[in-house]
Amino acid sequence: MATVTFDHVTKAYPDGTVAVNDLDLLIKDGEFLVLVGPSGCGKTTALRCLAGLEEITAGQIKIDARIVNRVPPKDRNIAMVFQSYALYPHMTVFDNLAFGLKLLKTPRQEIKRRVEEAAKILNLEALLDRKPRALSGGQRQRVALGRAIVREPAAFLMDEPLSNLDAKLRVQTRAEILRLQRRLETTTVYVTHDQVEAMTMGDRIAVMSHGVLQQIGTPPELYDNPVNVFVAAFIGSPAMNFATAKADDGKLTLGGPTLHLSGEAAKAAAQNRGRDLLIGFRPEDLVLNGNGRPDDLHIPAQIDVVEYLGHEELIHAQSEGHEIVALVPSEQKVQAGQEVKFAIQSDKLHVFDPETELNLTARA
Repeated sequence: MATVTFDHVTKAYPDGTVAVNDLDLLIKDGEFLVLVGPSGCGKTTALRCLAGLEEITAGQIKIDARIVNRVPPKDRNIAMVFQSYALYPHMTVFDNLAFGLKLLKTPRQEIKRRVEEAAKILNLEALLDRKPRALSGGQRQRVALGRAIVREPAAFLMDEPLSNLDAKLRVQTRAEILRLQRRLETTTVYVTHDQVEAMTMGDRIAVMSHGVLQQIGTPPELYDNPVNVFVAAFIGSPAMNFATAKADDGKLTLGGPTLHLSGEAAKAAAQNRGRDLLIGFRPEDLVLNGNGRPDDLHIPAQIDVVEYLGHEELIHAQSEGHEIVALVPSEQKVQAGQEVKFAIQSDKLHVFDPETELNLTARA
């Protein structure tokens, strides 16, 4: 196990593209940290820099107290699991698991011990004599994980390891990886573009955009207290609603309706009197009027589309030119074309500056 430090790391390419910009990040010993963001945000490049597959332009990368900027990948004591399984098709599962250890000239008995132990952990014992073509996608992914485990590294690096699996298998393998990491207690850096994966797996999540770290925190911290519009929009499924409202003393005017505020939202409105601000609220925080509290804020809307999800319904509606998405219990039985009022508690509103995109209601 080890701590991993990105100390003001920058990776720029000769054409001027800056893939990672001044990344400053400490990953704790035994922590499961998820790097998340859209395609092109720099998360995979950061992982490849840590692995030694990319040379950094500035800064330092440390594994424990050791600076590894110029240390070859094979000497960094890390193991990487790639998006593609990268298994050798002509080798059995046993030989695939053992291959890296053979390159390190590990004694034969030690190789056998490690491979058998990894196979037991991953339930691959009955598959050791098979070749990859005889395995399912989930079994191949477990072999790829096993190849990392047998190295007994200081840290696991995982680059979107579930993206080639179908939805059901992805959920199952997600749980297997978490159980595995909790059992081994190995520091893990996991890259994904899927915020649901990030929220369900990470001890902490680092959100990146255009090579810049936007926010790092636990899943509840990012969900409840996003620092800016990007994090607020990216974290959460369905995504947060946004609308423009005029600020005044303790209230916001959303076209017709006036929202009387309290707490941090009221303070933000008062400090920005006369300005148009961006308000954000999550679909699951909206309730149909009549099911809210007397002091809730009320937003009239007309329903466009209702998506039935079983125990819930996803409602798409229009209010003062803004599209609103609400997630409500399916027993509400609403229909397209219906006029409704949504209610929301004042303390569930996020207020953003439209110029800086910073959250004016974020708690430090």
